[in-house]
Amino acid sequence: MQQALAQAQAAAEQQEVPVGAVLVQDNQLIGAGRNCPISACDPSAHAEIMALRQGAECQANYRLINTTLYVTLEPCIMCLGAIVHARVQRVVFGANDPKAGAVHSAFQLGTALPFNHRVHYQGGLMAEECGRVLQEFFWARR
Repeated sequence: MQQALAQAQAAAEQQEVPVGAVLVQDNQLIGAGRNCPISACDPSAHAEIMALRQGAECQANYRLINTTLYVTLEPCIMCLGAIVHARVQRVVFGANDPKAGAVHSAFQLGTALPFNHRVHYQGGLMAEECGRVLQEFFWARR
């Protein structure tokens, strides 16, 4: 999660909403990403999507079997869909997202989606630190 937080900090430095993600397989980092929809002019350029893209490129496979995605904020609906389709085994996230969190906060889709693949979710890892990065970013913008 420390590496995901570093990605979030890098996003904040680029004036992007500070969310970071890293994808791990067999204790090896295979993908990393940070929010960059503004700079990339791409509404799908969320941290999770960027990490999944890098991981898929690294593996030369869009199926990311036996991987764990660490992300500083609970995934949104778009990211949750990509996570399921990529066959990520486990998602560990920091802060809950009461406005757009799709695992269990705003939507309870973490176990409700009718797909063959089931992702295991764990929330709250370093939640205070992950939430603080977001709070500081938005406080500075007000």
